[in-house]
Amino acid sequence: MSEANPIKQTARKVADALKGDGAGPEGGIPGKPGSRSPSVAEPTEPQGPLPPKPDQTGPDTVSPTGQPTGADQSTMAQAGSYLTTAQGARLYDTDHSLKAGPRGPVLLQDHHLREKIMHFDHERIPERVVHARGAAAHGIFTSYGTAASVTKAAFLAKDVETPVFVRFSTVLGSRGSADTVRDTRGFATKFYTGEGVFDLVGNNIPVFFIQDAIKFPDVIHAGKPHPDREIPQAQSAHDTFWDFVTLHTEATHHTIWNMSDRGIARSFRMMEGFGIHTFRLVNDKGNTTLVKWHWKPKLGVHSLVWEEAQIINGVDPDFHRRDLADAIEAGAYPEWELGIQTFPDTPEQTFEGIDLLDPTNIVPEELAPVQPIGRLVLNRNPENFFAETEQVAFHPGHLVSGIDITDDPLLAGRLFSYLDTQITRLGGPNFGQIPINRTHAPVNDMLRDSFHQSAVHTGVAPYRPNSLDGGCPFTAGADTGAYIETPVRVPEAKKVRDAPESFKDHFSQPRRFYLSMSPVEREHIIGAYTFELGKCWEQAIKERGLQVLANIDPELCAEVAAGLGLPAPKATVPLADVEPSPALSQLGRTWPTDGRVIGIVAGPDGDLDGVRAVRDAVLAGGMVPLVVAPTGGKLGDGADALPVQRTYATARSVEFDAVLLAGLPGVGADAYGARDAKSGLPSPQQATHDPRVSLLLSEAFRHGKAIGAWKGAEASLEAAGVPVDAPGVIVGDSGPSTLEQIARLLGAHRVWERFPGEA
Repeated sequence: MSEANPIKQTARKVADALKGDGAGPEGGIPGKPGSRSPSVAEPTEPQGPLPPKPDQTGPDTVSPTGQPTGADQSTMAQAGSYLTTAQGARLYDTDHSLKAGPRGPVLLQDHHLREKIMHFDHERIPERVVHARGAAAHGIFTSYGTAASVTKAAFLAKDVETPVFVRFSTVLGSRGSADTVRDTRGFATKFYTGEGVFDLVGNNIPVFFIQDAIKFPDVIHAGKPHPDREIPQAQSAHDTFWDFVTLHTEATHHTIWNMSDRGIARSFRMMEGFGIHTFRLVNDKGNTTLVKWHWKPKLGVHSLVWEEAQIINGVDPDFHRRDLADAIEAGAYPEWELGIQTFPDTPEQTFEGIDLLDPTNIVPEELAPVQPIGRLVLNRNPENFFAETEQVAFHPGHLVSGIDITDDPLLAGRLFSYLDTQITRLGGPNFGQIPINRTHAPVNDMLRDSFHQSAVHTGVAPYRPNSLDGGCPFTAGADTGAYIETPVRVPEAKKVRDAPESFKDHFSQPRRFYLSMSPVEREHIIGAYTFELGKCWEQAIKERGLQVLANIDPELCAEVAAGLGLPAPKATVPLADVEPSPALSQLGRTWPTDGRVIGIVAGPDGDLDGVRAVRDAVLAGGMVPLVVAPTGGKLGDGADALPVQRTYATARSVEFDAVLLAGLPGVGADAYGARDAKSGLPSPQQATHDPRVSLLLSEAFRHGKAIGAWKGAEASLEAAGVPVDAPGVIVGDSGPSTLEQIARLLGAHRVWERFPGEA
């Protein structure tokens, strides 16, 4: 890549910020709210808006019609040192309404009050019906050129760099819901290509609940909170969801993915992404290839365990969005490879007996390997959540030359639904002119007026043909980059409301998924079904759910039935004879440790030199060290004092990928029940070990996380009931040597040997 590459530029900015001067995260720890530390007293000297932090930037400065403006991004932000009205008139007071005397009535003529309240009343736009809870980032996609043989899309030519904006989301929850609920997650990418915007709008699960878009309102109505009480929020563990998916069994494959660990991702950085549908690529010779899109994370696919997810939802409901923003700020840029599975474009549109137009099907990677075609790096956080993350508008019909659709009936409905949704959410058809949505290619569309038109069009003839504007705009041909749909032959057929016979197999693919899991992953699936069906009120729905499971696998059905206290039914269809797909399991490989969070528990009398050495080594390894101590402030004195990021009261095990103990950490002065119920003590003087440290260690142990200790910290492990000889528990001679062993364990994500069922 060239030296002008935005990834390198941003990396240098972050590195400069980490050197000190108060501009960056203290000691390399992300999360500093603003670009400058505040004074204790309220500032009184007027000054202009502060710049964003080094990790933040807004949309590229292009005009409403896609032309680069060359303007600095600061021109998109507020300006000036003084408070003004929306029209720029300076204000002397914004704390008091205009009244008839200090105790008199408020006057109708208070134009500032009316403007301020009016705008506040309309700050919120309708949230998305689905995918309302989201987080996003800017980045760069660099093509390897390996797709050039199958598509003429210019952004997929060798070494082409394309700006992108990626939004991750949950499906069911509202904007205010928690991040780590069991749910499908959106993975939508906007490519600002030179030929126009291309949107790859997918999920972290490669199949969907339904085969035909006409069922989309049904599945979402079933998954959303019950309409009478508006509960439960952001979860599928309730009667209406299971009523629908056990009656509409084409949902079975997606459901078992959701009941697996895939439904509770560790972070957005550790999720796969899938385009779900089969698309058609066209090369410069007119040859076509059917493909499925895949995003493969550099850090591997990793998930939470269920207890972790439940704790996080209470103690940090913003866990996923915080993780994404902090990783980028710390310079641990999330990366994915974009890959494609390719299939011959035959009239049948099947591969190895699998119908490629059925969005509830996958093609195992053992049959069609995923071929890498490019690299995505997210390296910039948004400057403004609403302007970018909330207002970004995706559409699977935003295509570029060389990429075409197929006759997938779910995709057909999405091509209508996304456009229709934006008109309501974003106030009209000009949502493409919002800065985050603007194309980086020239626009001359003859579309005019309507709500929020920000382009100032010239000319008198927005129609074709015309002569008054010199015939402009002209249509393009294939030789001048026109988007031309592939001339696919449509078979002669009667108009029917029906589906192909191949769409009626609802159980062979879920069976393949279950048989592909490791023993511990199967245990998690069993636990998820038991929990979810156990939350249903109606007995009939539980029994129907067991019947669906019986048609997947008798062991799965029997174990869930035992948990529900119900008899296990027999299968009503022959069990499918399928080969497992090892690529579907999350276990068995090792991955980079970039951006992992290491909790270092220490007290004022612990091995502070060891903590300093470990902290430096963690940072050097591209990870994030968080020092946990009895109180805030610093540990030690002088220039070598260690900043404390968490206290026993504010820390919880779920925040860390591994925990280290630097000697005996001591007992906090607030370790008593009235101050912090987690301590469970009537008085801290009655203990030699702080129960909150013991809680942190016991949770980390049963969640399969690596734990390290040195300098006499074994006593803290024993107090927490953590066996010092258990797998993944390292008792070392020093901090650095202990960390070295812990880092090797982190490559496998968890210490899987600790889980019952692992083999």
